[in-house]
Amino acid sequence: MRISLGFTVIVALLVLAGVLLVGQAILQPDRPLITAADFSLDTITPNADGDADVTEFAYGLSRNAAISLLFEDEGGTQYYFRKVESRIPNDYKVLFSGVIDGYTLPDEAIEGEVLRRLIPDGRYTWRLQAVGESGETDERSGTLIVEQGDSPLPELVSFSISPTVFTPNQDGIDDRTQMNVYLPKAADLTLYLVGPDGQQIFIPETKSGRDIGEEGRHYFDYDGGIDLGVQPPPDGTYTVIAQAQDLAGQVVRQTASLTIRGGGDPLAEIAPQPIGLDVIFDVQPYVERYFTSVDQVGELLPEPETAGDVGFQSITMPLGNMLVFKLTVENYGSVPIRTSGPWPGTVYQQDQVWGAMGVYEQSGSWRVGIQCSTNSTSWPWRWAIGSPDTLLTEQGADGNTYYYLPAGESSVVWGAVRLTNLIEARNPQQCWAGLIHEDVEVSVRNSRVGARDITLVDSSAVSDG
Repeated sequence: MRISLGFTVIVALLVLAGVLLVGQAILQPDRPLITAADFSLDTITPNADGDADVTEFAYGLSRNAAISLLFEDEGGTQYYFRKVESRIPNDYKVLFSGVIDGYTLPDEAIEGEVLRRLIPDGRYTWRLQAVGESGETDERSGTLIVEQGDSPLPELVSFSISPTVFTPNQDGIDDRTQMNVYLPKAADLTLYLVGPDGQQIFIPETKSGRDIGEEGRHYFDYDGGIDLGVQPPPDGTYTVIAQAQDLAGQVVRQTASLTIRGGGDPLAEIAPQPIGLDVIFDVQPYVERYFTSVDQVGELLPEPETAGDVGFQSITMPLGNMLVFKLTVENYGSVPIRTSGPWPGTVYQQDQVWGAMGVYEQSGSWRVGIQCSTNSTSWPWRWAIGSPDTLLTEQGADGNTYYYLPAGESSVVWGAVRLTNLIEARNPQQCWAGLIHEDVEVSVRNSRVGARDITLVDSSAVSDG
C-alpha cells in the first residue's frame, strides 16, 4: 500500500514539533516568574549629600506579570514604590531614592495632597511580588535600611485665588485673577489649569522680588493671555493645580476651582459712514444751553445730519463756533466692549478735558476721542461709544452700572468742541478722531481717523479792521 506524500509531511512535522518540545524542556526547564531581584546597596541615606542617596533595584521577569514593590517596617506598616504595574518579560533596573507613594502620618495635618514622600527612617523588609497572566504568583524579599532621610515636606501654605470668577476681556472689571501660595521650604513650584477636556495650561510666576522656587510667598497674576493678544481659554470652570517638588523628590499639591466667564479679545474700529467718509465734520453756532461742567449739566447736541459734509479737505469756521463730528463705532469682536460717558451729544469748551465733565479715565473703557494739533494733552475730548438707550447695561458687584456695546453691533457717536483759541502759527490746524481703549491702547488703525484741516477766522478782528 502506498502512503500519500501529504500524509508523510504531516507526520514528519508532528514528530519534529515533539522533538522540539522535549528539547526545550531539557535545555530550558520551567523558569520562575521572577528570575532575579536585589538592591545594589542595603543602606541608603537620602539627604542629598551625594553619598548613598540612591540605590539601584534590579529585577527580571520570565513572563508577563503585574508587579508590586513594597516596604514593610518593623511595625507592619507597608509603603509602596510600585503597585500592580504591568511588565513584559525582561530585565529591569530602577533607581530608588527613598521616595515612595504619598502618605501621611497619624495626627499629621498637611495642607494639600501628598503625592510622593520620603519613606521614614528605619529597617524595612522589601518585597517584590509578581502575579502572572495565569494567576501564578512569585515573590522575592530582602532588607533595606533607610537613615538620615527625614525631610520636611514642600507644603503649599495659604494657597488662595481671588477672584475665583474672572472675565478676561479687557473691560477693566475682573480682568485678572491673583493666586498666592507660601512655600515653607525651597521647592520647584508649578501652577497650571486643567480644563474639562484635560488640557493643561501653565501659568508663569509673576516676578515679585522673590527668586523662583525660593522659600517664602509666591505670586501669580493671570489675565488669560489677553494682554499678549492671545485668546483666553474657553469659558468654563477649571481646576487650578499648584504643585511643589523639593530636591529629595517629595511632591505636594493643592487644587482649587477657577471660572472663566465672558473671556475674549475685544476688537472694535471706527467704520466708514454710508456716504463714504470715516468722520463727518460740520460747523454749528455755539448756544449757551450746551455748556456742561461738573456743576452744570447742559443739553446734548442733537445727532447732526450727514448731508452737510461732502469730504472737502479743509473746513473754515468762525472762532467761538462748534466743530461738530459724527462717526460710527463697530464692535467686530466676540465679546461686548465697555464704555463710559460723557454721552454722545456732549459739547466741550476748548479748554475743557473729559475730567471737567465729572467723568474720569476708567481702565478698560472704550471711548471716542477728538484730537487737534494744537492740543497740549492727548485726547482731551472724549465721548462714550453709544447712548444709554442703545447700550447693554449690567449691574456690577460694586453697585455701579456698566454700559456695553454688544459683540457684532455698531453705534453712532457724535459731539462737538467749541473752538475759542486761535494760534496763528498753527492755523490751519488738523483735527482727527480716534478710538481709545483706556489704559490699554489706541490702536494704530484707530489713532488718526478722518484728519481734516481746520482754519479758524476771528470775525471780531475782521469787523474791527
